[in-house]
Amino acid sequence: MVLRAARTPEVPLVFLCSHQSPLDGPLLSFVLLSQGIGLPRVTVGAGTSPCLRSLLQRLGGIFLPSGAAPTRSDVDEGLPGAVLDAYVQEVLRSRQPLVLFLEEPSASLRLAAPARRWLLRLLRALRDGAVPDVLVVPVGIAYDVAPGGVEQAGAPPQPLGIGSCLRAAFRALRCRHRGCAQLDFSQPFSLREFVDNNLVGPVLTGNHAEQLLLPTILGRSPLDVGSVGTPRPSLGTEEEILVTALGLHALSDSSACSAVTAVGITAALLLHRHRELVLLPRLMWDFSELLEQLLLRGRAVGFSGQLRALVQHSLRLLQPCPGPPSPLGPPKAPARARLGRLAVGIRYHLAGEAVGACAIRALLLELLPVLGPPSSLTRIVLSRDELLHKILQLLQLLPPALLGLQPCQPPDCHSLDILDKLILGGLLEEEVAESERRGCDAVPRRFCQGHSLGFFTDDSDSDSEQRLPKQCYKLREPRDFPGFLLFLCRLLSPVLRTYGRAVQFLQRAPWPQPEEDYVEALLEFLAEDDDGYPDRSLALSSLQSFKDMGVLEELQTPTGRALQLSQPFQSASSREKLAAFIHQFTQL
Repeated sequence: MVLRAARTPEVPLVFLCSHQSPLDGPLLSFVLLSQGIGLPRVTVGAGTSPCLRSLLQRLGGIFLPSGAAPTRSDVDEGLPGAVLDAYVQEVLRSRQPLVLFLEEPSASLRLAAPARRWLLRLLRALRDGAVPDVLVVPVGIAYDVAPGGVEQAGAPPQPLGIGSCLRAAFRALRCRHRGCAQLDFSQPFSLREFVDNNLVGPVLTGNHAEQLLLPTILGRSPLDVGSVGTPRPSLGTEEEILVTALGLHALSDSSACSAVTAVGITAALLLHRHRELVLLPRLMWDFSELLEQLLLRGRAVGFSGQLRALVQHSLRLLQPCPGPPSPLGPPKAPARARLGRLAVGIRYHLAGEAVGACAIRALLLELLPVLGPPSSLTRIVLSRDELLHKILQLLQLLPPALLGLQPCQPPDCHSLDILDKLILGGLLEEEVAESERRGCDAVPRRFCQGHSLGFFTDDSDSDSEQRLPKQCYKLREPRDFPGFLLFLCRLLSPVLRTYGRAVQFLQRAPWPQPEEDYVEALLEFLAEDDDGYPDRSLALSSLQSFKDMGVLEELQTPTGRALQLSQPFQSASSREKLAAFIHQFTQL
């Protein structure tokens, strides 16, 4: 399909890629050149030495202006920005392939600031009529172990020079156990049609977590909460909204088409299923069962071979971890963070079911203290309304990009999709609830088809409720993979535990402070936890969620923009409510 798209007359190709390693650009260039598509122009990040920058420019690399401010808008870039706009338009007119990276290796599943500025230029070229259309191709890149990746937990990206590239190449050549890499291309789509339809803009400009989730956390009505802190900044002009929409849509597609690696499966099992001790035959059995669950969900895999050889190869590639993450002992915090980064693909591909599993856990924690422990969890019947409500709350807390959800759908539609996945995956079985059965409908709410889940109300029509029986579900688990529900819950434990620790950090941080200082201090705080996950990407995600919810607000200070704790969360009771809200999804 990519070769067919490359033959479209007068329409250039733009590849929007996930970013795992500094070798992504050369690898993708080699593949495109070998397929006859041509040598692409590759955008390169700013963290390069002057010598390497000069070399890459001669090889077809293009850079943002060195004086460009790290903001979404290009209005202050002046002449260098205008020159680069003209250069990008000329590249598109000549139908040279263009490669743009959507994320930074140290902060995966987050749309990077440089990517926003490149996408803005792409949209401007289309708006100014430089080309009639652009075919956008999301690209997923998967490594067993990304070469030149971030090895230290929470480490910021280091400047890249010719010497560091040569050292990385020599280390790769000397390494006895080499991993694999796979590139996957998603379905190309027309940028012109995307701009004309603008399906994502209404979702991005709709109600935010500040209006939907904060009243639930604080136990107040929306009118009582009012405007939290300073007014929430808008996403900007229509152009900037389109940039965000295009970036999130392409990032979701590129991550969804990335292949599952054998190392990712092994890392997920060691981190979330076998933390103490596991024999190799048991690890091989669980590897095959988890692989089967992924294949049943239509996920592509980037490996083949005998099961024992795959597992042993994965374990050998995992050995260089700091504080060896061996199955013979529990991994330490740095090794746990590295395992979490290697297993992020598994979390991404099973994120929907993981959200549903955490919602089920939260309902069980509300139910069991009232009814007492049952003889079997499969005897408990869960109300559809309550389950959808819990799923929606968790979706409003976590960024969609972190969960692999398409941004063109609102959270209530995602919650229905997640419920369908739980049923199709065999984790829930539909059953008509009877009054004498165990149920968790502690706070009955009516759900009517066609109404948004964001508008749950406690008022009800007794006559209509008598005519319409409640839909309920009974818990089930795959017969060959016992404990799969708990495994799904643990897939989100790095995310939710980071969020919980970030709430504890709010009372220790000095306010106000610059965002960069906040992130570095938060990473140091996460590293103090023996069971924590000091990961930069998760720390940045928690920061974005807190800003969206109104927990943190941005202030303009004489030294620049700074973060400030909003007025409602300056009280310890509000922070405790926020911690309790997150903790309900993380308890085991």
